[in-house]
Amino acid sequence: MSSMPVHRRQPTLSNPRVQRTRARIMAIARELLREVGPTGLSYAMLAERAEVTRQTVYRHWPSRAALLLDLILEGPDLGDYPEPGSDVRAVATAWLISLRNGTSDPATRSAVLAVTAHADHDSDSAQALARLIQDRRAALNMLLEPSGVHIDDDEFTMLYGPVLARLLVDRGEVTDTFVNVVVTQWLATLERAGTVSQPCAPAGT
Repeated sequence: MSSMPVHRRQPTLSNPRVQRTRARIMAIARELLREVGPTGLSYAMLAERAEVTRQTVYRHWPSRAALLLDLILEGPDLGDYPEPGSDVRAVATAWLISLRNGTSDPATRSAVLAVTAHADHDSDSAQALARLIQDRRAALNMLLEPSGVHIDDDEFTMLYGPVLARLLVDRGEVTDTFVNVVVTQWLATLERAGTVSQPCAPAGT
């Protein structure tokens, strides 16, 4: 018999029943985030609304940060995630637009803000934030593979940073024009660093 505590055992995600339970809990967690915000979202409330035990919730997500991370990574399918391509400008532009649209979802936005806010004093949130950044950079680099471009941590931050600052700090609108300006400046930085061999033409030229 396993000595691992019940709340730390990993669910068998290959089991269709487990997958359905997990999907239902996440859907209800999104509803609760919109209703009560991240500080009001408790496992007791989530378990009651989803009609499962708290142990079931803990088996899927040992910490609230783990739940919030999955809510971010498995956000609503808005049908706009970009395809891999050789045009660095086109891929970066499509990726930023996808980021903008995904962050417009209230539950996703709340989860991002909560994980970020607690990262300084909560180790689970710090790990979740680090994993989120690593996951998203790896995903973007996969999209950029056909171009031969591979960006590092700093180059990734320079791309997404202005968009998240506008959305989450300024509480402003990220227009397509804003995205194009960010990508143009980002590409100029990559060119100076030698990450791209030549400047990419602005979209539509």
